[in-house]
Amino acid sequence: MAAWYPLILLLHLACAILFVGAVAFEVLVLESLHRQFEPAVMTRIEAAVMARARRFMPVVVALLFLSGFALFDIRCNGFACIGSRFGWLLAIKVALAFGVLAVFVTAVRAAMRGTMDPCRFRRTHHLVLGLMAAIVVLAKLMFY
Repeated sequence: MAAWYPLILLLHLACAILFVGAVAFEVLVLESLHRQFEPAVMTRIEAAVMARARRFMPVVVALLFLSGFALFDIRCNGFACIGSRFGWLLAIKVALAFGVLAVFVTAVRAAMRGTMDPCRFRRTHHLVLGLMAAIVVLAKLMFY
């Protein structure tokens, strides 16, 4: 196993925690504030949160995927592990990760074009949170 494996793994886990944490915050905390604040105030709060997230989240997602590719290559030696239980769970995890990436890219494009309405915003974050929860479960199952 590569000497860099522990550092790559830590980078991957840190990025995953940041990404899942940000999405969980938006779904579990930010959405609940809609009942407590007027729509204009909530729009300003969400805009401020999203402006902050847009500064660092693309870098976090890029590092998450780059470190994931490196971990896949180290653990699977190319595609050698795909026939095993570990390999199948890893393949499903990778497929879900690409699903998250597709949703993320689509959401960024919608935001840049001004077509991200509140309903789409909520659905996108719920979908990403569900996919990321499944990825976390698969990541744990891979080693048991």
